[in-house]
Amino acid sequence: MTIQTETMIYEVQGKTYEGVLSWDDAATGPRPGIMVCHAWGGQGDFEADKCRALAGLGYVGMAVDVYGEGIRGTSTEENAKLMQPLMDDRAELQRRLKGSLAALQGDDRVDETRIAAIGFCFGGLCVLDVARAGNDIAGVVSFHGLLGRPDNIETRPVKAKVMVLHGWDDPMATPDAVLELTKELSEAGADWQLHAYGATVHAFTNPSASDPEMGTVYSAKAEKRSIAAMTSFLDELFG
Repeated sequence: MTIQTETMIYEVQGKTYEGVLSWDDAATGPRPGIMVCHAWGGQGDFEADKCRALAGLGYVGMAVDVYGEGIRGTSTEENAKLMQPLMDDRAELQRRLKGSLAALQGDDRVDETRIAAIGFCFGGLCVLDVARAGNDIAGVVSFHGLLGRPDNIETRPVKAKVMVLHGWDDPMATPDAVLELTKELSEAGADWQLHAYGATVHAFTNPSASDPEMGTVYSAKAEKRSIAAMTSFLDELFG
């Protein structure tokens, strides 16, 4: 097994985006593809590492980009400025995600009928919006994601299976927000599940997260549990 990684340049509505694609070159034939949606700083090493791990499990991983080629944040202030316009215009965010999904489906190594998505923080909200928008996707996994319902989509059937991996003490997604999401998913007829980790806050899978005041702290225990839950979920979808 040799994991290969390459930059993937693609276009959505005339704008260029820069993803990362990983796969096992010992595998033959099309295999399931997994979108990896980035946190508020933009696509980077964290997401690329997740793609390589997914390739090791037999998938084609694609770290998508919703900001644009070369557009990345390097501070809390820059990250917020990049994310907020898409939080304010969820229809535009959903268009970029749909274009990223199409780029993954168009790769020869990918079985376009067997696609899932995972996302972290802002990326967790992204994968929920992929499901909410009715894209043809088997399932989505939100890791410590933002949960707010988009204002451009009325409740509609959610066909994708949904897994939410959540730190119960996350100040950016309170228990009330979690309950609102579960109500939304139930009303949409979704096959959903929630794994909540006690004494755990935001960004619990990110080893560099160490800001208790902001509510972003890494938890090795919650990371291990959440990755195991995701792996089992993907096995259910594609095993």
